[in-house]
Amino acid sequence: MRVSLSYVTPSPDSPWSTYLSQVDRVIPYLGPLARWAETLKRPKRALIVDVPIEMDDGTVRHFEGYRVQHNLSRGPGKGGVRYHPDVTLEEVMALAAWMTIKNAAVNLPYGGAKGGIRVDPKLLSQKELEKLTRRYTSEIGIIIGPQQDIPAPDVNTNAQVMAWMMDTYSMNIGATATGVVTGKPIHLGGSLGRVKATGRGVFVTGREAARRIGLNLDGARIAVQGFGNVGSAAAELFVGAGAKLVAVQDHTGTIYNPEGMDMAALMRTAREEGGVSHFVGAERIDNEAFWDVDCDILIPAALEGQITAARANRIKARLVLEGANGPTLPGADDVLTDRGVLVVPDVICNAGGVTVSYFEWVQDFSSFFWSEDEINLRLDKIMVDALKKIWDTSERHKISLRTATFAVACERILMARQERGLYP
Repeated sequence: MRVSLSYVTPSPDSPWSTYLSQVDRVIPYLGPLARWAETLKRPKRALIVDVPIEMDDGTVRHFEGYRVQHNLSRGPGKGGVRYHPDVTLEEVMALAAWMTIKNAAVNLPYGGAKGGIRVDPKLLSQKELEKLTRRYTSEIGIIIGPQQDIPAPDVNTNAQVMAWMMDTYSMNIGATATGVVTGKPIHLGGSLGRVKATGRGVFVTGREAARRIGLNLDGARIAVQGFGNVGSAAAELFVGAGAKLVAVQDHTGTIYNPEGMDMAALMRTAREEGGVSHFVGAERIDNEAFWDVDCDILIPAALEGQITAARANRIKARLVLEGANGPTLPGADDVLTDRGVLVVPDVICNAGGVTVSYFEWVQDFSSFFWSEDEINLRLDKIMVDALKKIWDTSERHKISLRTATFAVACERILMARQERGLYP
């Protein structure tokens, strides 16, 4: 029986429900550790804060902010902060839980955390955005820190937001603490390779998965949903490996060209026009038609809950690489499995970002910084080794890569929980 929490009411396809069903699927593979499984279904700590700021016109507005620490058994919390009008406590709980799984899947010494503010940042001035970030950081300052919980960029946040967070936290404790956040600007203790790290991870895991199923990347057709940091970096690397980008969807619309698109021109359009819909090297198609596009590899790199069971029946790709967190609903997972479509799940596929965040955190502590080549080599090795272990687990138990990833990760998390014991 699933015990529900009193403070969230998840609908069947909500992010938290999706996460809980993924945990339920892995319990049969946990052996004696299953007695600790309930710890995975409850966040350790959830903080809700009011974020009041004075707007440029003199009015005072209040925004809802959250920071959730899902599990800290293996180390300090680690996870991004997103600014989005649809952010909810339940969504942040699910994202924090997926971070717990992700960090354990690639064996980083972290627990899972996540934060967010209910706001459309496009409607704020730069000054208002700074005030919002600084007040939010002050409010969650009681539970974050280089050894407690380390935020990072996520949807609609970037290196500048991290710089404000780092500065605010440092001012409050009276000392510069570069390690309190990752994804910072390079000259404030940021790491080379961090911006494109998540997209690189998608590419590396995708390349390995394609090799294992006999899919040649040279000439492979790629479709990408979401063209931010993750989607654009992954697409760039795949095109560099000889693949063709045939379809892209972002918040401005969907474009399609079966012959492939000029990557440099597309990146320029997206940067200058704020989206891909004005790109002249492809035709504009209906958003829903994106799911019918002829492609070999599909990369959902936007928001959660995008691949429903109905859409899963229409997908023509052989390989789905989850650049976003939670893009595939559990019912859609079953459809894709039945249809023989391989899904490389978010909790391994997009773990490149947190892996390089870990490198940044380590570099900040030692005040010794690595070259971008060193970082990419270390990232590739960690991702390839992690996927190999997950692939072996999948084949041994005859389970999907997602359930195998959860099996590997949950064993590490619950082993740590068991060995630490219960306090007091």
